[in-house]
Amino acid sequence: MNDRVLKTLEFDKMKDQLISFAGSSLGKEKASKLYPSSQLTEAVRWQEETDEARQVLRLKGQIPLGGIFDIRPHVKRSSIGGILTAFECLDVASTMRAGKVIKQFIADIEEEDLSLPILRDLTEQVVVLNELERNIKSCIDDHGHVMDGASEALRYIRTKIRSHENSVRDRLEQYTKSRSKMLSDAIVTIRNDRYVLPVKQEYRGSFGGIVHDQSSSGATLFVEPQSVVELNNKLQAAKVEEKQEMEKILQELSAHIANDQGFILQNVQVLQKIDFMAAKAKFSKEVDAAKPAMNDQGFIKMKQARHPLIDPDEVIPNDVEIGKDYTSIVITGPNTGGKTVTLKMIGLCTLMAQSGLQVPALDGCEMAVFDDVFADIGDEQSIEQSLSTFSSHMTNIVDILKGVHEKTLVLFDELGAGTDPQEGAGLAMAILDEVISRNARVIATTHYPELKAYGFNREGVMNASVEFDVKTLRPTYRLLLGVPGRSNAFEISRRLGLDENVINHAKSLTGQDSQSVENMIASLEEARKKADEDYEQAEAILNESYQLRKDLEEKWRQFEQRKDKLWEKAERKAEKEVTKARKEAEEIIEKLQNMKNNAEVKEHELIDAKKQLSEAYVHLTEEQKDQTIEQKDDTKELEPGDEVKVKSLNQQGSIVEKTGDKDYQVQLGMMKVKAKRDNLLFVKRPEPVKEEKPTTSVKGRSYHVKTELDLRGKRYEDALQELEKYVDNALLAGYPRVSIIHGKGTGALRKGVQKFAERHPSITSQRLGGMSEGGSGVTVLELG
Repeated sequence: MNDRVLKTLEFDKMKDQLISFAGSSLGKEKASKLYPSSQLTEAVRWQEETDEARQVLRLKGQIPLGGIFDIRPHVKRSSIGGILTAFECLDVASTMRAGKVIKQFIADIEEEDLSLPILRDLTEQVVVLNELERNIKSCIDDHGHVMDGASEALRYIRTKIRSHENSVRDRLEQYTKSRSKMLSDAIVTIRNDRYVLPVKQEYRGSFGGIVHDQSSSGATLFVEPQSVVELNNKLQAAKVEEKQEMEKILQELSAHIANDQGFILQNVQVLQKIDFMAAKAKFSKEVDAAKPAMNDQGFIKMKQARHPLIDPDEVIPNDVEIGKDYTSIVITGPNTGGKTVTLKMIGLCTLMAQSGLQVPALDGCEMAVFDDVFADIGDEQSIEQSLSTFSSHMTNIVDILKGVHEKTLVLFDELGAGTDPQEGAGLAMAILDEVISRNARVIATTHYPELKAYGFNREGVMNASVEFDVKTLRPTYRLLLGVPGRSNAFEISRRLGLDENVINHAKSLTGQDSQSVENMIASLEEARKKADEDYEQAEAILNESYQLRKDLEEKWRQFEQRKDKLWEKAERKAEKEVTKARKEAEEIIEKLQNMKNNAEVKEHELIDAKKQLSEAYVHLTEEQKDQTIEQKDDTKELEPGDEVKVKSLNQQGSIVEKTGDKDYQVQLGMMKVKAKRDNLLFVKRPEPVKEEKPTTSVKGRSYHVKTELDLRGKRYEDALQELEKYVDNALLAGYPRVSIIHGKGTGALRKGVQKFAERHPSITSQRLGGMSEGGSGVTVLELG
């Protein structure tokens, strides 16, 4: 395929839309390399892939492809002895888990009697690397921290670090109690990775030691007293040991990844293919496309085909057929009638079909695989075209004629335009004759009246036009096959108010033959329009009936399957309960028999035994009754902080905020998702926390600090003061990053947070939140 033709037919724009539906960078990469195939078998296989993924979307609504990363660079670096970071190791584990999830997902679907041979073959290639995943997850937590249990040496070192930290904090705590008036706040904080005290400027000389930093106002100095310098030095030495041990652990994990590199890369390749298939399916669903039957006989048939790049509310569907009764279509009529859009739609749908994409048309469409698609489509729509434009078009046509054969589709827009009308019409007919003689499929548009008779005089040529409404003086963009276009000049002039005498005089100057042809065209157009309306009505009724039958058959099939499964389940449960009840009854009967033989049996013992026998038989009925009780819909009003269960994900989390009338943002672990109210099940509401008076505290790694700070609704000065304390606490807790929620609003609070981050020595970088992190209403701070 010629790259210039792909650009002319806007294949790249369509591909950009496809890329947006890929769930990972791997899928986007493969989608960006999409290219039409000229091989029928390959195009058919690609269509089957798209159709399988589309079936899964129809059945399940989604394909689980979360947690996939492009880990190929990580694997390559590990294979040459490089040491991966903790987050890179996590990406590897996450991607391997994603492969395991999609493998199980496809297996579960096939158990429901849905045949997915392509996806099954792909997922069978996925190698489950449980040991690698387990090793990584046992050493690194979800936040990218190497855990204490990663090795005995690391556990010992961190125990030593905590001991040194306690010694430092105990020493500094004495200062917070004995010299609290000299401190701007009774806390221990960190600067330059050393524990310090926030000392008021005027008491600088009372502590000695080292000044590591000062507040933005200059009123507070962060001082490391001389008495804790040696303790801090020991702490720093232990941290160096910790860093060395963590590097050793990451090196071992990297070596493990290198050992499994072949399986890992194989899994990545499979996941990339499945993500690409899912993207094609999602794109097909977005444009309401249908799977075409492919052929290599040059036959194209589309019902209600639409241009995929035009707004669905504005695009006009058209029926197109070429390749059996006729191999050429000549679309005539005035400019501004939508001929160029129709031409591009046919060309783009052909390229999409040859690329394995479904086409935006009704079910039952057929598309051909061509060796080449040629197009001469310009943006010029004016009759007054320059000679240079004509020369450019003619140069392109000369190149096209060099490659035309029976396996090509040729699209000409305004063929022969840009020169003398008589010469241009003659050239147009000669070019069409040449292309038709080579058995190629050709669709051409022109406004030359001489070509209206072309279709009547040539075998295998079909006249067509784009409908024009003379009442509104606007084109309807409906393609009329079998009806040549007419100029409508007299009708348009009359509507615009031209004097009737002038119009009649113009008609007298027009040849009788020309007027007869125009009248014939008008009659054909009216008859065709009436026939199309009747056909569309009949087609709509037929499609509605077919869809209704299809829906009923599908619902009946699902009902039968569910009935059979429930029946089998009920039989197994009933059999189990009956067996249990029979056993209990036999035991009770045996007990009654023994009582009967015992002359000393008491009356109340006999009554108790009979009661147990009755309860044994009643038990099954009560169990079955309990099973029929359905859970009522949960309509409780949800509030931020409420614990809920997301039904579709079967995961429990908490409400972050209400984003719409029935929409909520839910925190599921490290991930935030949006969910509808009817997809949420209320679990419980947390007890209100009683406000406590502030007390002097010493905060370290063991101190619990949230990973996010909400400043919304706070005054600017109060918010920044709270932010400074929060960052100190987060540093003590050892967090690598935190999220500051400031909202969007006027942006003043966001700017304040960003300025604070720029000045803070322990904040290495900052960025706005991603789509799943709160967007521009959140700033993410990287701490170091």
